[in-house]
Amino acid sequence: MKKVEDALEALRKGDFVLVYDADGREEETDFFVAGELIEAKHIFRMRKDGGGLIFIMLKYEDAQKLGLPYLADVIYKTANKWPVFKELIPNDIPYDTKSSFSLTINHRKTFTGIRDVDRALTIREFAKLIKEIKSLSDVEAQRLFGQRFRSPGHVPICIAAKNLLKERQGHTELGIALAEMAGLSIMAGCEMLDYEVSLSKEKAREYAEKNGFIFLEGYEIVEAWEKWRE
Repeated sequence: MKKVEDALEALRKGDFVLVYDADGREEETDFFVAGELIEAKHIFRMRKDGGGLIFIMLKYEDAQKLGLPYLADVIYKTANKWPVFKELIPNDIPYDTKSSFSLTINHRKTFTGIRDVDRALTIREFAKLIKEIKSLSDVEAQRLFGQRFRSPGHVPICIAAKNLLKERQGHTELGIALAEMAGLSIMAGCEMLDYEVSLSKEKAREYAEKNGFIFLEGYEIVEAWEKWRE
């Protein structure tokens, strides 16, 4: 628990925490950073040292309030109108049963949306929005969402499973579990890649030690989350 508590404190300070999901799953390590504290420097490091997709992790209940669907459901339910979607249904993911991806967004004050400052602004403002909608109705929350953001954009949103780690133990759920324990609204992340493959757990751990970041494995988060919920 001490290691996870240190990780929660690091996240509250705006520092990175590296999280490896599990052997036999994706076997990937992701950068995690608090969405409300993200800056351009965080985006720069993630794209330079991580190289994967920079994305937002969102709690299921918050996604429901914003009316955000899983993209796989949109593809499935609109396949009659656009037949090509029938060919693209993601029913063969080798490590999971369902994708957590939803829409991609840009804040309306961004320029291209892809620059470090743009993506940092989008993520930071989205975290701010999630805090604001707690006291709003669904209709009010969705109207405010539309006033501030546009889609498609350059920041993908991933929605955590409804029952979180009891249902799925991907990076999205691990990130939201950490966010809940740390008192944060959302988590931002990015996969760490190597030449042609994902960065190995050993190399990711070495990177964390070299740069003073806490390295967590998924099972450590699951154990801490279960105790936190007791």
